[in-house]
Amino acid sequence: MTIHERDVETALAGLATTAPPSLASSILVEVGLADDFARIDSPIGSLVVAWNGLGVSAVAATVSVPDDASFQATHLTRTGRPAYPAEALPLKLESAIRRRLAGDRRVRIDLDLRGHTAFERDVWAKALEIPRGEVRPYGWVAAEIGRPKAVRAVGTALGHNPVPLIVPCHRVVRTDGSIGQYSLGGPANKRSILASEGLDPVELEDQARAGIRFVGSDTTHIVCLPTCRDAKRITDQHRETFRSLAGAVASGYRACLTCRPGSGANLAAA
Repeated sequence: MTIHERDVETALAGLATTAPPSLASSILVEVGLADDFARIDSPIGSLVVAWNGLGVSAVAATVSVPDDASFQATHLTRTGRPAYPAEALPLKLESAIRRRLAGDRRVRIDLDLRGHTAFERDVWAKALEIPRGEVRPYGWVAAEIGRPKAVRAVGTALGHNPVPLIVPCHRVVRTDGSIGQYSLGGPANKRSILASEGLDPVELEDQARAGIRFVGSDTTHIVCLPTCRDAKRITDQHRETFRSLAGAVASGYRACLTCRPGSGANLAAA
């Protein structure tokens, strides 16, 4: 080795430094073997959001996991992965989540849904298609994914949604039109979220009790699900209500192409 080579080697050795303690956990998070988590505000209060290099892996209400230790224990049990507290969500991810909550369905949010079935993923993907300020029944989801008899299974899959709000399972209601359950804090939170999106939960439940399942316009003779954006344009003097799609069709109405009310129209309540 020449003197010059020895000098270079010595200089390189002097550049060595001790890796920060967080490096190992950061690498695990990046490759999806662990998760970071932080808190974010929402229409129903503070939420815990967990993520890794593959995407968002969990959303939980702070009330159910009030401290870091309780979330870490719950997350480890559910996923088998450790979770590390972070000061805040990455700015890009936080911005994307806020845009999604504001109704932007086009914003990209990667999700880590490992460990879940293809059926569950199909249900959640269909829930993502429901616009802000609208709801669809369980039977509609089941029919849309090609499993019209799996109404109860759809309800179970929505109850197992690990990323509620990001995947808007709150926009799916019982097939009889009533609000139904909600994994992120129960029906009260579901009502609050729907109200924040411009719906009137009391009106929805009143319609359900009255047996109103479909709404049509006597000028266009098109029949919709009650919260469809097209149904909202119908004035009171031209509004017709129906208990069944068959009744609407018998009265000369055809199904809306926007909300596709024929999907799951004749299924029993879930």
